[in-house]
Amino acid sequence: MRVRLRIDLAYDGTDFRGWATQPGLRTVQGELQAALATILRVDSVAVVCAGRTDAGVHARGQVVHLEVEEPPDLERLVRRLNGLLPADIRVRRTTVAPEGFDARFSALRRHYAYRIADSAAALDPLARAQVLAWLRPLDLDAMNAASAPLVGRHDFASFCKQREGATTIRTLEQLSWARDEGGLVVGTVVADAFCHSMVRSLVGCLIAVGDGRQPVTWAGEILRATARNPGVTVLHAHGLTLERVDYPGDDEMAARADQTRAKRVAADA
Repeated sequence: MRVRLRIDLAYDGTDFRGWATQPGLRTVQGELQAALATILRVDSVAVVCAGRTDAGVHARGQVVHLEVEEPPDLERLVRRLNGLLPADIRVRRTTVAPEGFDARFSALRRHYAYRIADSAAALDPLARAQVLAWLRPLDLDAMNAASAPLVGRHDFASFCKQREGATTIRTLEQLSWARDEGGLVVGTVVADAFCHSMVRSLVGCLIAVGDGRQPVTWAGEILRATARNPGVTVLHAHGLTLERVDYPGDDEMAARADQTRAKRVAADA
């Protein structure tokens, strides 16, 4: 009896060329699939993730699913995976997925955080692989004001690397800036889904407002142009972390997946 498993995992993206398998390159998907194939004693395993992170991007709350012939001992599977995987990938839990669950299409929203140290006091050399060091102080009030017009359903073509046949329309649910207890600037970015380089482009635009190089109105102007602007920098990947993926209740997984697939087909048609 085939069973679908859900795996929750975290990884340090520093030494990976992103999530997706690429010939000859070290990727998170490649390492995970190789470990699963060894443990399950099969030639190959295919996993589907909630969000394909770019090279250098980290994750605390990535979710994947895969099909297996028989349900394994789940606690033992977690132990064996963490014993076999490299130290920069950790499996947090494995469960039998509810009926209709799809790691990608059942997701309601993805939560990302971008962390910036904009003062000498906030710089921590031990966190240099997860935090962007910025040499100018940032005005968070200006960044939040500039972020407000970007929230909602828009065409984010100005902030995405275009892929042929793919839509750039997304629903951005939250884009806000605050300081944590250590003084780091933390940008919280939440959407139903993201297109390629969207979060890092948004941050690159808003950081230019925060350090005074651009007016508060600039971000809205860039959005309305629906075309890439060379003045918008795609910021470094290492400041970005996939924090969490939200899903509906177990009895709504299949319906959500069907709804998302239909929406993507209609948008890409």
